[in-house]
Amino acid sequence: MYLDFFKLKDYPFRLTPDTEFLYMSPAHSRAISYMEYAVFNQEGFVVITGEIGSGKTTLIQKLLMEMDEDINVAKIFQTQLDEVELLQAILVEFGMNPFSAKKVELLNMLNQYLIDSYTNNKRVVLIVDDAQNLSSRVLDEICMLSGVETQKEKILHVILVGQPELNQTLESPELEQLLQRISLRYHMRTLTRDETKSYMLHRMEVAGSGEQVFDEEVFDTCFKYTGGTPRLINTLCDTALTCAYADGENSVSAGMFDLAIEELQWSEFSLHSLQNRTSAKTLYDEQNADSIQNKNSSSQDQSRGDGGSRRIESLALVEIAQHLKRIADYLENFDKK
Repeated sequence: MYLDFFKLKDYPFRLTPDTEFLYMSPAHSRAISYMEYAVFNQEGFVVITGEIGSGKTTLIQKLLMEMDEDINVAKIFQTQLDEVELLQAILVEFGMNPFSAKKVELLNMLNQYLIDSYTNNKRVVLIVDDAQNLSSRVLDEICMLSGVETQKEKILHVILVGQPELNQTLESPELEQLLQRISLRYHMRTLTRDETKSYMLHRMEVAGSGEQVFDEEVFDTCFKYTGGTPRLINTLCDTALTCAYADGENSVSAGMFDLAIEELQWSEFSLHSLQNRTSAKTLYDEQNADSIQNKNSSSQDQSRGDGGSRRIESLALVEIAQHLKRIADYLENFDKK
């Protein structure tokens, strides 16, 4: 809509992952280096986590583009699966038709494929995106699959990519064996204020912009309302460009950016981030409380489970109080400036 107006050849802030626009911050560079390490150094497990919209899927796509022909890759992006469905999804990625087979047959098919690939000097990589949705049973199944190995190296190399909730799942006692198999584990942080500016300018340059469209005051505001999260930056910047186009403005001023924020009905990132984390924490605590109650069949055990739930709720309230204090300190320092 605004391409000709701003003399662009492509939309700079699409929400869909596009490796052409990928901005390699230090955090993104380290994350993809760890992924490459899992593939080319033939390590067993690598876990990469990051907040929603931090660019994890785009990094996976970039990694896939760099894969050599001697690497066979299974990419799993739909993770609401049980153990059998996971095995079927992996085998489909390797070109098989496994839907009439039982679990024992599926395991045999996959093990044979791994052995044949190794014999033919082919490396095999399993990449799972949105791995935070996998149940403990499915993660344990992946752990078992990675047990196929020679005396010197793993045959199946696994890269698990997901939101921070994945770390909570991995820390559960029943996944201790999997946790011990993880060779690298990295949490990809969001962008800093300076990186946010560089990110915006980089995407505008790739899109064909020959001049700076955003006024200097805009970058602080963008960071304040997005927290350096790439997907949120894209949403805000695209809205701001649309507003400027609608008003016939050749540049995006601070006032135009404020208008975009108003239309999106956003609050400062520190505030809505607290809300999201609190919601996720509450859901996680409720799931833990339900799990405790389900495991206890007698009334005495249920009573203990309820007590555990109250303790969890108390911890959640303490964490909320700590977050509120940080926000209050932030606002106080901001007012002083």
